[in-house]
Amino acid sequence: MKTGIYAVVMLSISMSLAAQDATTILETVDENMSSENRIFESDMIIHGRRSSRTIGSRSYSVGDKQSFTEYLSPAREQGCKMLKLEDKLWIYSPSTDRTIQISGHMLRQSVMGSDLSYEDMMDDRKLTEVYDAALVGNETIDGRDCYVLDLVANVDDVAYHSQKIWVDSERYVPLKQEMFAKGGKLLKRTTLSDVQKVQGRWFPMTMVYKDMLKDGKGTEFRMNSVKFDEDIPDYIFTKAALKQ
Repeated sequence: MKTGIYAVVMLSISMSLAAQDATTILETVDENMSSENRIFESDMIIHGRRSSRTIGSRSYSVGDKQSFTEYLSPAREQGCKMLKLEDKLWIYSPSTDRTIQISGHMLRQSVMGSDLSYEDMMDDRKLTEVYDAALVGNETIDGRDCYVLDLVANVDDVAYHSQKIWVDSERYVPLKQEMFAKGGKLLKRTTLSDVQKVQGRWFPMTMVYKDMLKDGKGTEFRMNSVKFDEDIPDYIFTKAALKQ
């Protein structure tokens, strides 16, 4: 009887330590991937079934509540802008000189034909704020040892009920993520590479997103410039800035 009780206690301690380790791993990932504010310049390469197209942009973000993106190229996309304030999203098109609010079911629509939805662009919260983590194993990706974590949402307002994430065990950046619906269906897969040290933190400079429910080879983001903890003027995060 005592042996049985001892085994239960040891199993409970082991599970507690594993949960603690998983949380610590995820917290370190958040430290690398999140910041008070950031400025990105990137190329979004949308790989269709027959051809690919590239859209250049510059994005400003403060925390997870404010972001502003201006599309720089090609000519037909130049001047399009996107503003997020809290849970609201607006899109400005210079060709029509109109600002449209994206809400409700429209948030699930593709951004410019890419594999990302507006819903994906909206949620910039830290993983530790919306998921509980469990360490489920170790695997190797591209020669890098990785922790494998299962994440389950602990909030309702999240696009993906669960995720599986492979975290570089030395640099603590995700190298692969799989996102699932509540019923377990795989919805999106992300691979991250070209990890570089930027202002003292490891950060992946190339990310490929694949919507598993559509054809095509995915959407690739190549970071051309990444700056953290910059001074960003408040006026950028206003509806007036959309038409400037």
